[in-house]
Amino acid sequence: MTYFFKASVLLMMLAISGCASMGPGDNVQKRAQIIEMKNETLAQLYQEKPDTRAQLRSAVGYAVFSNANINLLLVSAGTGYGVVQNNQTGQFTYMNMAEGGVGLGLGVKDYRLIVVFHTAAALDTFVNNGWTFGGNADAAAKASEKGAAIQGEVYYGDLSVYTLTQSGLALQATVKGTKFWPDKSLN
Repeated sequence: MTYFFKASVLLMMLAISGCASMGPGDNVQKRAQIIEMKNETLAQLYQEKPDTRAQLRSAVGYAVFSNANINLLLVSAGTGYGVVQNNQTGQFTYMNMAEGGVGLGLGVKDYRLIVVFHTAAALDTFVNNGWTFGGNADAAAKASEKGAAIQGEVYYGDLSVYTLTQSGLALQATVKGTKFWPDKSLN
């Protein structure tokens, strides 16, 4: 079982390494692609949950991430990228993310993650120390505009988290950790 577990993790990490990629281009082009992803994600969020527009405007800041996740039987992993916008200073911080976990599931999912910071301390901790959270249960069967997915939103006191599934076919219940960190080459 140990060999199977290690091989599964390695295979999944190789498979997802390109899934959440920004694609080719120099740093200016990559920043522009991230901002475009952010704007498209926020437009989708505002369409599905109109009350979030006022919430993001009044928040200290927010983050938007693009993530690709794979779950193979007992192991899940994902990678992504995004940007944090500080509403008080107007500053953008470009970031990366990675996740890994264990639990039952099978599938591949492309989703967007929106984190709303209600305090300066929450935003500062996220940008400077990263952030880890766990636990996930979802179902998705979506391609382009067809299909459906269970969307989630969670409130952690100093922040709110929304997820929007773009595409994928997944059924999973996992305990996972997600790590966020600034992208040294884009900041």
